[in-house]
Amino acid sequence: MHKTDATHDPNRTSWVESANDPATDFPIQNLPLGVFCRKDEDEEEASVGIAIGDQVLDIALLAREGLLEDLEDEDEEIEGALDSPDLSALFCAGPEIRQMLRERICELLTAGNDEINGKKKLRKAALLPMSGVRMLLPAQIGDYTDFYASIHHATNVGSMFRPENPLLPNYKWVPIGYHGRASTIVVSGTPIRRPNGQIKAEDDTPPVYAPSQRLDYEMEVGFFVGLGNELGVACSVDAAEEDIAGLVLVNDWSARDIQKWEYQPLGPFLSKSFATTISPWVVTMEALRPFRCPAFTRPDGDPRPLAYLDSEHNEHSGGVDLTVEVYLASAAMREQGTAPVRLSRGSMREMYWTIAQMLAHHTSNGCEMMPGDLIATGTVSGPNRENRGCLLELTWDGPGQPVTARTPIELPTGEKRVFLADGDEIIMRGYCERDGYRRIGFGECRGVIVPAEKLS
Repeated sequence: MHKTDATHDPNRTSWVESANDPATDFPIQNLPLGVFCRKDEDEEEASVGIAIGDQVLDIALLAREGLLEDLEDEDEEIEGALDSPDLSALFCAGPEIRQMLRERICELLTAGNDEINGKKKLRKAALLPMSGVRMLLPAQIGDYTDFYASIHHATNVGSMFRPENPLLPNYKWVPIGYHGRASTIVVSGTPIRRPNGQIKAEDDTPPVYAPSQRLDYEMEVGFFVGLGNELGVACSVDAAEEDIAGLVLVNDWSARDIQKWEYQPLGPFLSKSFATTISPWVVTMEALRPFRCPAFTRPDGDPRPLAYLDSEHNEHSGGVDLTVEVYLASAAMREQGTAPVRLSRGSMREMYWTIAQMLAHHTSNGCEMMPGDLIATGTVSGPNRENRGCLLELTWDGPGQPVTARTPIELPTGEKRVFLADGDEIIMRGYCERDGYRRIGFGECRGVIVPAEKLS
């Protein structure tokens, strides 16, 4: 199911020279999908594009120019999908059509192919520098669900508040999630306003309505649903695998002081719904084939997943060997020209539940999933301190220590952080690498904290 092919050949090069740079996130072996408009145009002029090196290829224009005719003959819906400034229709077309599109675009961009490169006017119109475009949300996201799939994250957070019983009894049996807010998902680069909310001190005083003082990032990965399922019809874990279109980076911004007061008994609400940032480029499951890996190895004594969450394929190759990193640049650091400092580095290999298990569980009660729905993994954390995927974990002094025992992060400017300050910029990056294949990346997922709305 995850066989590689000629599009993954590490020796393939492109006539787009920047795509051959070993440091690029977007070699010809990647070809992620996104939606963009030119900086001098309105969003109504948006188009579907593919990232190649430091350029964006307008594939909707290629379709209009007749360069994708064979693909359109194969599936009459593909033309409309490419004309729509929303990837949902392309996600819905299914993995076979996405693979055919990938193969054709790879052919067009390969060194020596002159179908675009040999036509100066077409090349200028279809290939645009990334610096000259504005990236938009990849899809009109109808629904958003966030999971809690890292056992390391769940154990760390549980140890802070329930040191005698960090993991609740259901964790190893059921993928835990909550229904997020699709309306506040924003694309990378959108400023993030510090939220106001109810905050309760440790003493007996009543709660106050005030700006959050414990604003945090959460290092996550998201995936888009393809065709989806009918209401009342569950997906098997292997069917769910086939219905995942691609991955993005996700920063699930969290107001920890608001969360602490509101989360019982029904879980996160206003502490999460003010903003969630995603990266603009969707790395397709077809591009990720060389980087699939076994599901997380459960320790001896842990239960095997129930039958509806279990399959031989999922066990052997349901994981994704994706590294995610988080960097911070304060306002003072940017003013001084100081490079961002890395805070966290984690791997999806450490996730207790696979993405297919999350989607299968979501549909297991008959819940209908729609093309373009977004599902996130929850915080990606690992066994070591540097692998902790949020400040709540990262600054905590560890098991056996109270939740208040924290060591601040010290920045090159001498500033210290336990939680985020106004002006801080969080930058997420992700990449996959494996011997024998080209490294591919996800680009960046950025957001700068701006002050809270003033209270009247």
